[in-house]
Amino acid sequence: MRTQQQLMDDQKLVSLYIQGNESALETLILRHKRRLFSYIMTIANDRDLAEDVFQETFFKVINTLRKGQYNEEGKFLPWVERIAHNLLIDHFRKDNRMPTVSGGSNEDGEEFDIFDLIGNGELNAEQEISKRQLNKDIRKMVSKLPEDQREVLMMRHYYDMSFKEIADTTNVSINTALGRMRYALINLRKMIEEHGLVMSA
Repeated sequence: MRTQQQLMDDQKLVSLYIQGNESALETLILRHKRRLFSYIMTIANDRDLAEDVFQETFFKVINTLRKGQYNEEGKFLPWVERIAHNLLIDHFRKDNRMPTVSGGSNEDGEEFDIFDLIGNGELNAEQEISKRQLNKDIRKMVSKLPEDQREVLMMRHYYDMSFKEIADTTNVSINTALGRMRYALINLRKMIEEHGLVMSA
């Protein structure tokens, strides 16, 4: 049997916790734990880091709620994911490690997968070194994109988030998120052409 709290929506549970009901927060954490941890793990690709970020996320959630600074009515999970996302971005920035970009669509809506263009199959030692260098060059180019474009590109193709989730997490409209993605891919392709990278094995 589900308890009365388990039947409540997120906003009601948040209100209860702010009023001093500690078990309301426990219900919220249990409700969203699996999805939030999977979300963090997808980005971090490292269980220890994911566990650290998960805990740090809920420390920030608790502090914000206790200070009465929560005003995301009806959007508890996107708000928590946004906190986790920002913590991960901070980690990658400090660590100077950009996740690889796996693909996207070009400005005409056609499929544009950078690493498909590199080529698959068996590689000899020389080709393997070339491919690794190419991956490194592309990561450098991604890091040079404007922050808002880089963020959407990473969230869409590294974190596998929908544009609605990206819009909710970054607090912009879906059209803005789509626009940023479009310009990110245009700029990335320009940089690839400028650097004269050969996108085939």
